[in-house]
Amino acid sequence: MSKDNNYLNKVTGAGLLVTLGIIFGDIGTSPLYVLKAIVGEHPIDSKSIMGGISCIFWTLTLQTTLKYVVLTLRADNKGEGGIFALYTLVKKTKVKWLMFPAVIGGSAILAEGIITPPISVSSAIEGLRMVDSLKHIPTVPIVIFIIILLFSIQQFGTKSIGKLFGPIMFIWFMMLGTLGVSQLFGNWAVLKALNPLYGYDLLVKHPGGFWILGAVFLCTTGAEALYSDLGHCGKQNIRISWIFVKTTLILNYFGQGAWLIAHQGEHLNGASPFYTIMPEWFLPFGIALATVATIVASQALISGSFTLINEAIRLNFWPKAKIKYPSELKGQLYIPSVNWLLCAGCIMVVLYFKESTKMEAAYGLTIILGMLMSSRLLTYFMKIKRFGAPVIWSFVFIYLLVELAFLVAQMDKFTKGGWISLLIACLLTSIMLVWFYARKIRNRYVEFVKLTDHLPVLEDLSKDLTVPKYATHLVFLTSADNREEIETKIIYSITQKQPKRADIYWFVHVDVVDEPYRMDYKVCEFIHDDVIRIDFKLGFRVAPRVNLMFRKVVEDMVKNKEVDITSRYKSLNKNNIIGDFRFIVIEKFLSYENELPFYEKVILDIYSFLKHLSLSEARAFGLDTSSVTVEMVPLIIAPSKELNLKRIVDNPPLNSNS
Repeated sequence: MSKDNNYLNKVTGAGLLVTLGIIFGDIGTSPLYVLKAIVGEHPIDSKSIMGGISCIFWTLTLQTTLKYVVLTLRADNKGEGGIFALYTLVKKTKVKWLMFPAVIGGSAILAEGIITPPISVSSAIEGLRMVDSLKHIPTVPIVIFIIILLFSIQQFGTKSIGKLFGPIMFIWFMMLGTLGVSQLFGNWAVLKALNPLYGYDLLVKHPGGFWILGAVFLCTTGAEALYSDLGHCGKQNIRISWIFVKTTLILNYFGQGAWLIAHQGEHLNGASPFYTIMPEWFLPFGIALATVATIVASQALISGSFTLINEAIRLNFWPKAKIKYPSELKGQLYIPSVNWLLCAGCIMVVLYFKESTKMEAAYGLTIILGMLMSSRLLTYFMKIKRFGAPVIWSFVFIYLLVELAFLVAQMDKFTKGGWISLLIACLLTSIMLVWFYARKIRNRYVEFVKLTDHLPVLEDLSKDLTVPKYATHLVFLTSADNREEIETKIIYSITQKQPKRADIYWFVHVDVVDEPYRMDYKVCEFIHDDVIRIDFKLGFRVAPRVNLMFRKVVEDMVKNKEVDITSRYKSLNKNNIIGDFRFIVIEKFLSYENELPFYEKVILDIYSFLKHLSLSEARAFGLDTSSVTVEMVPLIIAPSKELNLKRIVDNPPLNSNS
């Protein structure tokens, strides 16, 4: 275990505080809307409330505590978590279909990132209706303004405001617990709901009680964040702070339940039990704190979406996108295209639903889908770690039963708005699968040759003064995993497309490995000071800034006197001036000569469209555009059949005298 991971596993006061700010924002703001969703438009019924809060307690216990805090946090990849980190661990089993749970789960989490900010912020701002002097203020423009502001500040990073997240969420959770206890003094009997029989009676015996599970499930939204942000806080800090968080959440839910039971038979009429349990004098402070807490929760989900897309790009599940690093914080990044797509999605959700109550219908369906997928991957992780068969089968049975029950209950929301989040998840899944399979189809037909067979030609060309020098140092990016091989197209580019004489030919290969932050390289010198290959092994969370990395490797080689990069031109060499470097990136386009099966043609056509929208290979690899040449070459995957072309021979020409 690395020193960084040891540090992450240390439990400190500062670590616990940071964990509160980063990890628990989403699940911590659930009390704003869960019991309101359980009651709905029906009269308050004590049996529904007792059964509902019993289900909430046991959902938080089974789904969040046992599955995520106890079990899933064990599946860390060198200290990093998240569904793609879990996938990189279990794909070693060579079970090919495990890619599907990873892609579907990742898409579901991204879809959640479009629904969570609108419902959280709307639930907080709608508290203004509880204040007589403010209840006529329209909430939709305020919510949209906050969302636009939230996405606008992403480009600057959260290094400074991030320090405030922990203290804010600590105050928030203390408020949750205090408000809950204040209501429990009026009805301690509500604690009987800790008995799971109350939940069982609601689900099995109460008419329509099973469908309440759809609302109950909202209490565990954000559980995936416990795992996704593992690398920022460490599992021990998460586990210990969860004890405090769960205690305050349970107290607040039971406090709301006590207030609701005291008002049995009444209608909420759009009011939120969360705000009704506040003293009137405290309401403005409570609304302000809730708004800030929902912004913190939204920030965590947005940052998580950036991390998820970054991992998807490295694993070839997503088109290449521009990535910025707004601060020096480990793992913090900013993806402009994803940021504004999420922003647009959030605004459309607010404009479509307008009320948080209506958004609840679209919320939860994709989350439970993501949890089902992570459970499938976790099963294989348990096999790798040699958990006993009884433990594995117990896990499969319990969580298949629990999560399928939640999924069925959520399907009741499908026609009420759930189709929107499911449509978003399906669209994202389609993009990931198309990108992955298109690259597989293309890579299947890329031709490689033995580099050693072409070394004499490269050496002769390098010394052939009759050919104009193209560059002192010519650098090609190669996709050949085997260092002994090279793409045919690269050899063709050097020797035939326009003979490219250079003093040194460099071949650079980037290999994305299963470890998150690995940064290694190997140098293979085929011909001293003439043909050199560099292999980078980079983790799936490391940006492949090839320009900077290549420069560092060359500097190290010069320091070790392995290579001479001084210009070979006499006048420049005499003055010890470094020679020029030029990168060649070969981009393949689909040739018109191809005859493909229909489904492969559709996949490659969509891939081609996505590629036009994505970042170029040169920019994706962090290359300086002033020293990069991009060569377009046709990719002939399935050559057309031999053309039956016949030559027509004209009559012999007449002689000039006729």
